[in-house]
This record gives sequence, structure tokens and C-alpha cells, in this order.
Amino acid sequence: MTPARLLLIVSALAIGAPARAQTTFLVADDSAPMTSKSPWMAGVTFREAPATLAPVNLASVNLLSFTSPAPAQRPVVFEYSEGYQTRLKIHKIASLATIPLFVAEGMLGQSLYNNPTPGKRTAHLWVGTGIGVLFGVNTVTGIWNLTEAKNDPNGRGRRLTHSILMLAADAGFFATTMTGPGHHFRDPSAYESSRSLHRSLAFTSITLASVGYAIVLFPH
Repeated sequence: MTPARLLLIVSALAIGAPARAQTTFLVADDSAPMTSKSPWMAGVTFREAPATLAPVNLASVNLLSFTSPAPAQRPVVFEYSEGYQTRLKIHKIASLATIPLFVAEGMLGQSLYNNPTPGKRTAHLWVGTGIGVLFGVNTVTGIWNLTEAKNDPNGRGRRLTHSILMLAADAGFFATTMTGPGHHFRDPSAYESSRSLHRSLAFTSITLASVGYAIVLFPH
């Protein structure tokens, strides 16, 4: 505002003389100004629009970022008995002893399937018996320890998967024993069918047991 206009305003207020003039108020939209008559001020025009504040979108504010993080949950500590540790040691030893027997039985069985001889049949029977004994020990110790560990949440899924696979292998080995071909078969076609089923069940059971061992030996 220039000094001349300021002097004009002061003079008008001092003498109280009404001035027939237009006072212009500029709104946000410059194309539509508001005007009103003022008896005190003449020739005064306001050209500054009122400042506006940008709206704040409260929905975009992440209030969770201002909260403190929840404390990490500590793993549950579960204590096992001395009997559990002893059975676990027996279970591991029997499992490791079974692996080379699996390899030997698979080789003997395949050789016996291609070229059967009495010596191969005897060796196949003894190795199969050893596998059956070790699997019996593992079944008893495994189920016993699984019962004691039922309340331990650590590694529960891995234990259950291992147990299901090994029990399925147990059933497969039992079926393998029951379908073993012998000299009592008079029908050659029945003999061939029996030994083919025996071979398939044996390799399926060995595969299930091997996967069950791998889950425990290589948990990651």
C-alpha cells in the first residue's frame, strides 16, 4: 500500500466523511470477486486471497509404525527323561545299521530275481531277517519316544512325518515277507506274479524308510 493511499484512509477516518466507493474483496476464485460499499474507505482493493491448508488424509498414516514391536516369543523348553535319551540312542544305532542292510538286500533281491540260486536265496533270507529285527527295535523305541514327546511343540511335524513313513515301511516289509515266493507254488504263472509283487513291495518299503531316515538325519 502506497503512502498516498494510507494518508487517504487516515483522513477519511478523521473527518468521518462517507466516501461512495467500491471495496473489492478477492476470494479464492479470481473470476468472481465480491464487492460491497464502504462509507469509510475509498479506492482500497484487497488483492490477496486467503491462504488455504491442504487436507490431510488420515487413512494414509500408518499408526502401527509408532507402536513398539511385540517381543519375540521364546521357544518352549521341554525336558526329556533319561529313558527317552537311552531309547533315542538305540533308535539311531539301529537306524544306521539298517541302511547298509537295505543296500545289500536290494542287490541280493535283484540278483535273485534275475538268476535264482540256493545260496542267494539263503543270503537274501538272512539279510531280510536282520532288517526285520532292526525294524522291530526301531518301532518299539520310536513309538515309545513319540508318546513321551507328544507335548513338545518343537519339531512336532518332523517327528510325525518320520513316524508315519516308518510305520508305512513296517507294513510294507510285513507284506513283503508274506508275499515271498517259495517252492510251494505249482503254477508257474502264480510264482512269477508272487515274486514280482514281492520285489515291488520290497523296493517301495525301502524307499519309504529311506525318506523317513532322511527327514531326521537332514532336517534342513
